[in-house]
Amino acid sequence: VMKLNPQQAPLYGDSVITVQLTEEDKVEDDVVFYLVFTGSTVQHCTSTRKINPGSLETISPGHDCCETVKVALCASKEGHPVLIVAEESFQFVQDEAYDAAQFLATCAGNQQALNFTRFLDRSRPPAADVDFLDEKVALAFRHLKLPAEWNVLGADQSLTENIPRETLMHFAVRLGLLRLTWFLLQQPGGRGALSIHNNEGATPVSLALERGYQKLHQLLTEEEAREPDSWSTLSHTVHSGDYSVKHHRGLDVYMLTAEA
Repeated sequence: VMKLNPQQAPLYGDSVITVQLTEEDKVEDDVVFYLVFTGSTVQHCTSTRKINPGSLETISPGHDCCETVKVALCASKEGHPVLIVAEESFQFVQDEAYDAAQFLATCAGNQQALNFTRFLDRSRPPAADVDFLDEKVALAFRHLKLPAEWNVLGADQSLTENIPRETLMHFAVRLGLLRLTWFLLQQPGGRGALSIHNNEGATPVSLALERGYQKLHQLLTEEEAREPDSWSTLSHTVHSGDYSVKHHRGLDVYMLTAEA
């Protein structure tokens, strides 16, 4: 039996999975290993890379629902049929980052909820935690299927721009969430949010300046600003019909996802 570590991944995927091989599977160099994840409606196939003779590494795919799936380790060698070497179960779960992204997406125009996010700011988390939070919540946000009419400023676009109010962009900037800010900037209403004042008269841009977040301030004000480095910038996805192929440049792993 192979050992997968961890044995679960968040719905949005993009985390590293290590595969421990058993003694008899530690084979010659010309064998290529794949993992096939079979869910109820979607199937994924990922390539792997060898860390050492006994272990492989891959990236977990993003999945369509929380469930336990079957994972098959397949070995292929030129001129030989593909073999299923081992099988294991694996769980896709909705984690806190996913909950947070869903919460933020639904409360885009909700002033009470956004004021609650200000309360969070009083206990400022350490920088390493902020970085982790930023990475995970931005990945989860990308994975959400946002409705076509979704807007950073909420559904009620009739609110004229000069009504002071809190926005999702204020939230992301106040906590110094670079990647989430970048994600929101690309969404409808993202740029418009930059000029909105809250009740203290602060815009997301002035908040970034006041807090000394230089990178963030550049991101908001420079036309040429590029996407901040993150796990998601290492991934490139191509869609075609019911299929998508994703390449994770960091580990050089490919992922094919198909509707089963």
